[in-house]
Amino acid sequence: MAEQQTKVLLFGLGAIGGFYAFILAQNPNVSLSVVARSNFDSGLKIESENHGDNKVKIEEVLKYPSDAPTPFDYIVCAHKAVNPSQVPPLLKPCVNAQTTFVIIQNGVGNEEPFRTTFPANTILSCVTWVGAKQTSPGVIKHTKSEDMQIGLFPNPELDASLEQRRLDAFATLLRNGGTVFQVEDNIQIKRWEKVVWNAAWNPLTTLTDVDTQAWLQSSSEATPVTRRLMREVIDVAKRCGVPLGYELIDTLFDKILALPGIYSSMHTDAKEGRPLEVDVILGYPMKKAREFDMDVPVLSMVYAMTTAVNERLSKL
Repeated sequence: MAEQQTKVLLFGLGAIGGFYAFILAQNPNVSLSVVARSNFDSGLKIESENHGDNKVKIEEVLKYPSDAPTPFDYIVCAHKAVNPSQVPPLLKPCVNAQTTFVIIQNGVGNEEPFRTTFPANTILSCVTWVGAKQTSPGVIKHTKSEDMQIGLFPNPELDASLEQRRLDAFATLLRNGGTVFQVEDNIQIKRWEKVVWNAAWNPLTTLTDVDTQAWLQSSSEATPVTRRLMREVIDVAKRCGVPLGYELIDTLFDKILALPGIYSSMHTDAKEGRPLEVDVILGYPMKKAREFDMDVPVLSMVYAMTTAVNERLSKL
């Protein structure tokens, strides 16, 4: 008897989406569809230091989600989190009561637009640390960097055991695909930990147009300003009920100082004239700080300046 097919739609076929398309396609029981632009004409290839060179098996390429003939078991959203409330309504033709959303994006608050549009569906939230870039249309180059944390964004309207089964089933797909991941009881801790990192290095490299090491060495104020920014984001996380400690700042500084000078994905987007992921990296912490009437002067300034850059890019 043939194994039942798991229908997966991947929305957002950039570097990260392409990498996880490859991982999911390693499962013989997965029927993988993707929403992709016309530059996908020659298919998808991954060149990975961990997995070798591979062509990715894709059953169906859709120009729009509305082209999908039937709903999917899993919809994996790996698109850039720009204007995050605009995407969930586009996916309605692909969804039924059994559909589970898997959100693989930077930032915090990403789940809320999906919960608003689909209040009765399961949402899995992911934090990924994958070194990948799209070197040409349909070609993904992947380094040895490969890790993910995944967990539930619990839905009080659904049975907890049902949601756990859906999480376990997707974790099995990742495991069979040969990637590295951990299942987290509270994925928001990992999400906010990464946003503390991203809230510093993404805008600072973008606003200054220098790499992380050059920024830290630029003046005696660079390090204390960066540490203050991280501390303010941690303070917001704490008010949101996410138990982060200030020792995270030392951990993240040790990590950045062990690396050569690097730029951020936001810096790359700015250089290429693309919209920036301001809303989920800086905007959501700023929104929550306002709700709690918190004084976050560095976060406020960095958010205002990065928003101005994003507005300029939107008019190009």
